[in-house]
Amino acid sequence: MIEKHIEHTLLKPEATAADIIALCREAARHRFLGVCVNPCFVPLAKQQLAGTGVKVVTVVGFPLGCDESAVKAEAARRAVKNGADEVDMVINIGALKGGDDALVTEDIRQVVAASGSAPVKVIIETCLLDREEKIRACGLIARAGAAFVKTSTGFGKGGATRDDVALLSGEAKKLGLRVKAAGGIRDYPTAKAMLEAGAERLGCSAGVKLAEEERLSGSSGGAQKRAAGAGAEEAKA
Repeated sequence: MIEKHIEHTLLKPEATAADIIALCREAARHRFLGVCVNPCFVPLAKQQLAGTGVKVVTVVGFPLGCDESAVKAEAARRAVKNGADEVDMVINIGALKGGDDALVTEDIRQVVAASGSAPVKVIIETCLLDREEKIRACGLIARAGAAFVKTSTGFGKGGATRDDVALLSGEAKKLGLRVKAAGGIRDYPTAKAMLEAGAERLGCSAGVKLAEEERLSGSSGGAQKRAAGAGAEEAKA
């Protein structure tokens, strides 16, 4: 079931408290793995999801990744204190592209330390990186102790692609990382392709649509099998 992979996401700046409540109710109803909300909504989401088993995920350094490391770390610390189960941080993209691996690693390490037992996913914004940079980013993420590499913020010029997920998955397996695909996952075939390419998590705002499309796809497949079986019985007769 695709629901167990979905982090039902709402990070738009115009989102209201009522929108977050609706998001949480959808996540609980469909038994999604989690919701992903901006830091100011972590307490509300935690309250809404109490007893449901749905995780609360939030973001730091979002969406540009340009905050100072100490600021990112403090944001992560406060988010976890407020009830966040997981933290998605944006990498210092300029530092990565400029070859400052030490800064990138320390940036991530501080957030990991501040997050305590909460797993950290590191967003690398794949649309801004070349192949070598994506591979190097995975190594730095693993060295800094984070749990996941994540493709995109959803606010860049491009989102997750199957090729990027496959590349990151290949590197992640060597390094003990996991992969979250996010950005542009708006239908079930796309979501299924991401999972097949190696993503373990899907960050998307279309979670309800994906779950419904999977259900209809399964129903259609079952109907086709039943029809084929009936045809075979008629042929025997």
